Amino acid sequence: MAIEMRQQMKLSQQLVMTPQLQQAIKLLQLSRIELQDVVRQELEENPVLDEAPELEESREAELLELREKEPAPAEETGEFKEVKAGEDTLAEMDWDYYIEGYNFSAGEQYHDDDDRPSYENILTKKGSLADHLMWQLNMTRLTEAETRVGAEIIGNIDEDGYFRASLADVAATCQVDEPFVETVLVKVQEFDPVGVAARDLRESLLAQVRHLGMAGSLVEAILLKHLKDLETRRYKQIAREEGVDVNDILMAAKIIASLDPKPGRLFSQDEVQYISADIFVYKVGDDYVVVLNEDGLPNLRLNPAYASEGKSHKSLDAKAEEYISDKMRSAVWLIKSIQQRQRTIYKVARSLVKFQRDFLDRGIEYLKPLVLRDIAEDIGMHESTISRVTTNKYMQTPQGLFELKYFFNSGISVTGGDFIASESVKNKIKEIVDAEDPRKPYSDQRLAELLAKDNIEIARRTVTKYREMLRIGSSSERKRMF
Repeated sequence: MAIEMRQQMKLSQQLVMTPQLQQAIKLLQLSRIELQDVVRQELEENPVLDEAPELEESREAELLELREKEPAPAEETGEFKEVKAGEDTLAEMDWDYYIEGYNFSAGEQYHDDDDRPSYENILTKKGSLADHLMWQLNMTRLTEAETRVGAEIIGNIDEDGYFRASLADVAATCQVDEPFVETVLVKVQEFDPVGVAARDLRESLLAQVRHLGMAGSLVEAILLKHLKDLETRRYKQIAREEGVDVNDILMAAKIIASLDPKPGRLFSQDEVQYISADIFVYKVGDDYVVVLNEDGLPNLRLNPAYASEGKSHKSLDAKAEEYISDKMRSAVWLIKSIQQRQRTIYKVARSLVKFQRDFLDRGIEYLKPLVLRDIAEDIGMHESTISRVTTNKYMQTPQGLFELKYFFNSGISVTGGDFIASESVKNKIKEIVDAEDPRKPYSDQRLAELLAKDNIEIARRTVTKYREMLRIGSSSERKRMF
């Protein structure tokens, strides 16, 4: 059989995503803040793209009105006043107030205003736990070897305040023996905050109890011998083994509950992340109005300094003209993609308002089961498009701020053949748990029975799943004796 090469034509279909389509899909799933960053970056990189001024006519009228109210210039009145800014001006200043408001360092003196540091240079930031511990380490009288080991220990303390390395690792790094490392660790554990540099929860709580002067007390004994029983709230068993009254155990447990299990969290560097709504829903009369939040999004246009569409740049060479044309296409597609994104988000929001009208009127108990297919069929788009639109976007409603994904949830059948949203069931479970007696919390089986009285028939394992999703502990974990 001979091997030969032949040419053959074949007709086939395949999906090809153009760069413009890829850009539109990318913009669709961005949040409003992420879109602002993309637009700002494109404005910096694309000379053809420009930010159109807003309200030009009203601004001009405002400037004319202000100009009419201004007094006549000095040239017209013939009156000139000399402005002096010298030694007399400095003498008139309230230096006592100035010095009080200025943060001078000890021993620093400045003979001229130009030598003084600016306010930006004296602003402070929140110190980290490591900085706080290193400051205490440097203020402690230690040998050079102890300081080196102490710095290594502090470097292995996590944000909760726990020492997460082994003594052997620190000893190998600093080339010392383990007993020496443990001696330095004990000294670091005496630093502020109390309980820092502990190797586990028990050690941290014991350090805090001893700092309170309760060494040798019942509280210390419980932490040393009955921590597991304390976690499961077996107070009677602890009382029998310690030979004390159960009320004494309850008082000791109350003291332990007041301790800080994470002593380092006071120095946490985590900042609050604020959520900005992408969509606002207002009730006007008997109807709901959807408004897109375009605050911070610049009004894009093509730079008028460049030729209009279709005009040739005869004064430019071929490479420059090709560059301008490429940037022109990129700018046009960006503007069109943003407009298409806004229209799609508006359509999805309007459809959500239509489906969840009862929720907007009366609250979470009336949230309807909804899937992506329902919205896709309503507005004539694909489910993948709806999924991208509802990603990382939030809607401000009369019932509060919700992520768009929140409105999509499965349905659970109830008595009578109707369906209720799973989020409504979760909310019902939370309400029952909040109203229960903390001394006798409901089991998951009992929660299922209480839900059945409200015509919600779900299994015990489903209740357990929803309870864990709500981060609600089991009945034994929720039990409180005081």
